[in-house]
Amino acid sequence: MAEVAWKIKGIEYGNCNCAYGCPCQFNALPTYGDCRYVLFARIDEGHYGDTNLDGLRFVMVGKFPGAVHEGNGTQQLIIEEGANDKQREAIRRIVYNEDTDELRTHYAVYNAMSSTVLDPVFAPIELEADMEARTARGRVPGLVVSDAEPIRNPVTGEEHRAQIVLPNGFEYTVAEMGSASSKLTGEIPQEFSNSYAQFNELHMTEQGVVR
Repeated sequence: MAEVAWKIKGIEYGNCNCAYGCPCQFNALPTYGDCRYVLFARIDEGHYGDTNLDGLRFVMVGKFPGAVHEGNGTQQLIIEEGANDKQREAIRRIVYNEDTDELRTHYAVYNAMSSTVLDPVFAPIELEADMEARTARGRVPGLVVSDAEPIRNPVTGEEHRAQIVLPNGFEYTVAEMGSASSKLTGEIPQEFSNSYAQFNELHMTEQGVVR
């Protein structure tokens, strides 16, 4: 049971190495056997107890040798360097499931399934994301470059729009699909091109997703 009340509301953009649709969303195995991802979040409105989190950004980077539920993952949290000590600790506790009802968010699941948790990094974070347009530009200088666009029809080049709806999802209720490419250096280097991209409203409390 969480001891501190918190809320984060904003936008989330993620890119992983799987094909469009991401089998994880359907309780299936990863497209290529392993799971590698980068996940950007921007908090437009938020608090952790009496600590204000408005306007802060953070990034999750991770990898799993198989499906997430099989465990043995490695993850690292990147927090915007402009956050003060209280804000940094608040985001760390939220992401690492230290003040959330058990397994009620995707952050909690990633954390529970990771055997290696690297020390957080504090760095400048840029994020421009438009859920309706299915576009994004994410940057952590020297660590992450990520760009997304709409999925396009391979014959006509026209934009193709698709959504995933999870009425009981622990990350979102509705997510827009896109195509993205990312290159990550640092302690979890990885690269993927024209793969699964996801855009969704980020709205959670210590009790899970707000619907």
